[in-house]
Amino acid sequence: MRRLTPVWLVLVAALLFPAIAAAQNASVHGQVLDKDGKPWPGVSVQIKSQNGQTFNLTTNKDGKYSQIGLTAGVYTFTLNEPSQGLNNFTEQHQIQGEQDNAIDFNFQKIMAENAAAHPEEEQKQKEAQDKFKQMKGLVDDGIAKFNDINTLQAQIHTAPADQKAALQAKVKTDAQGAISDFTQAETMVDAKQTKNQAVILANLGQAYATDGQYDQAVTAYQKAIALNPDAPTYMNLSLAQVNLAAAATDPAVASTHVTEASASCDKLAALDPTSTTKCWKNVAIVLSNKGDFKDAVGPLQKVTQLDPKDAQAWYLLGSADTGLIQPKQEGDKMTFIIPPGTAEAYQKCIDVDPNGPYAAQAKQNLDALASMGGGESLKVNERGKKKKK
Repeated sequence: MRRLTPVWLVLVAALLFPAIAAAQNASVHGQVLDKDGKPWPGVSVQIKSQNGQTFNLTTNKDGKYSQIGLTAGVYTFTLNEPSQGLNNFTEQHQIQGEQDNAIDFNFQKIMAENAAAHPEEEQKQKEAQDKFKQMKGLVDDGIAKFNDINTLQAQIHTAPADQKAALQAKVKTDAQGAISDFTQAETMVDAKQTKNQAVILANLGQAYATDGQYDQAVTAYQKAIALNPDAPTYMNLSLAQVNLAAAATDPAVASTHVTEASASCDKLAALDPTSTTKCWKNVAIVLSNKGDFKDAVGPLQKVTQLDPKDAQAWYLLGSADTGLIQPKQEGDKMTFIIPPGTAEAYQKCIDVDPNGPYAAQAKQNLDALASMGGGESLKVNERGKKKKK
């Protein structure tokens, strides 16, 4: 026997289905205009209902967006474009059912209305914009001085000896001007803009280093790293630290700065392994130029391990080892204690780049090492014979 469905249930179902369909046939479209009243592309538009239904859109090249399948009700619109200073702008709008709702956002008009309603906020914003403009002008001026310094330093390399002093004086003047620019800019940057502050401090450190104020440079670089650690700043920090070591007259102080420079290279390696070789090489060259061959050997060994094809590094390693050769008197004969690996370093330099700028000198140094291998007689007659030969 067929089971009958109650008539009232059929009627309820018939009424229910159209109601559900009608509830989701609303749509919305609109256009977003920027502070100049122009179409604003790339703005994120989030549309969220009171029951949590969310739609995420992005304005097209004409600043327009659209969405279908909404139910009637109140929706929260949240707009974002952080790169242009638009952060979580929020408004609520009623979406009417059975129609296409038009909801535009004209930020030229919105900003004008806000300024009229809150003149004190408008004044604060204007002051902040003026301050930023002034700060940026100082940074741009400091960078321009760096560009001038780079030009002057290139000229110094090729200038006649009698012109170098004048060019170096100009470098110092520019460096001190850059110090002034970046010092002022650092006091004006918004504390919340940590990356901008870090960039200014890193530039300030470079200006101090150019002027030979390595202690001040170290302080500026360390402040920059505390705000935003990055490889270039660690590179410059290590160079400033090793220059402090080179300038120190107290061996204990110099050793401390060498250790600090090495630590900075290690920290750089964690951020950018490709820059590690350059960091260690900078440290080694400064120490070698100072004549601190003992401390230079370690960094040079790291460089040759990281880049076995660096002929200059092999030559510098051989030279540093040569600087550590110790004479030893044995009876009437003077022998020489040559650090292990000295000859091998020179030979590597030759093998890596036989026709390079360091190969000829490396060959001469190898010959000198060979002649030292047998020692030198201290007897007057034998030394005289040796000279006659």
